[in-house]
Amino acid sequence: MKQQVAADLGISELSAEEQDKLIAQFGEVALKAATIAVLEKLTPGKREEFAKLAEGGNAQLVQEFLDREVPDHERLAKDAVQREVESFRSFQNSQA
Repeated sequence: MKQQVAADLGISELSAEEQDKLIAQFGEVALKAATIAVLEKLTPGKREEFAKLAEGGNAQLVQEFLDREVPDHERLAKDAVQREVESFRSFQNSQA
């Protein structure tokens, strides 16, 4: 899986250590982008409810909430991550 992520990000030629570092950093950015994309679909009250569920740490309750409140949350998150991949690759290409 790491090899696929490295290929998607265009960093396959880097050392394993550099790949790990960039993948970890990218993962944080992608997670934030996906979360924001989903949260933007919630009303302020529902955002508070989501925050409480997320803090509770029960992934199943969070999943059920998102399935109910943002039925297309998986597509929204996937699209947000894809935009981040494209942005990262564009940045990498501009640095070359």
